Amino acid sequence: MSTAAPALPAAEFDHGAELHVPELYQPEAGAAHSVATLDDIGPSEIAFYREHGYIAVREAFTPAEVASAIAGVVDLIMGKVPAFTGITFEAGAKAILPTLSPEQRQDAVRKVWFFVNHEARLKAISHHAKVLTVVRKLMGDREPEMFQDMCLVKPPRLGREKPWHQDHAYFDYPLGTPVVGTWIALDAATIENGCMQLLPGRHREGPIVHFQRRDWQICDNVILGTRSVAAPLPPGGMLLFDGLLPHGTPHNASANRRRALQFHYAPAGITKTTAEERMKHFGSEGKNVSC
Repeated sequence: MSTAAPALPAAEFDHGAELHVPELYQPEAGAAHSVATLDDIGPSEIAFYREHGYIAVREAFTPAEVASAIAGVVDLIMGKVPAFTGITFEAGAKAILPTLSPEQRQDAVRKVWFFVNHEARLKAISHHAKVLTVVRKLMGDREPEMFQDMCLVKPPRLGREKPWHQDHAYFDYPLGTPVVGTWIALDAATIENGCMQLLPGRHREGPIVHFQRRDWQICDNVILGTRSVAAPLPPGGMLLFDGLLPHGTPHNASANRRRALQFHYAPAGITKTTAEERMKHFGSEGKNVSC
């Protein structure tokens, strides 16, 4: 008696596939400042984070932990968790998705999200004891609460840009709330396949006006001509960054996958503000600003 294959998740698509101009991503020579392991983050690294808004870790997770996380992501994409529906496909794949085999669909996914209550292997990464210890230090010894979970996928050739933005512009937390993002490479993240690029120190300038263009983003005119810092990472490498640090990832122009887990943390017990209050700081189409 044969066993039916699991049903694939229903197809929901990203809102756009417009390409960015190459000049938006001009990394300086040399990679982002990094340490070898999470255990190496001490007072001087915390001070660096306060000043520059980020710290990279080259070997945050073991190969076994990375393999387990990848298996969890693939199981979600392949429909092995029937109750899970949090998958968004690249807009550029809309025309070809019906022609793709289940395996090929993996290279059409843009984002997998809200999965920690469906996939224990990914929840283990988000609640990793060493990660929480570091995040706690970055928050001034306040207890962290993970409030957002995503797997950000850039399929070969198809993976669209995530334009320059500040993550705090998406979250209804009062200004001054220490929000820490963690970005974990499951594949090698390179400049060619869309690794994270940063504007170190710019988190200290506070909110920047955002607009709805290719995404909810900082205006291209604010970024053009600015030199960035690229943060390439090996599988298992990790970036920790401030919620006000401007960052973006360009289109994947390579033949290689670039999958990454992203989790956000805020101090436990923070009372959220309103979207209206957030928009007063991060802008809206109604502001007297052009883009």
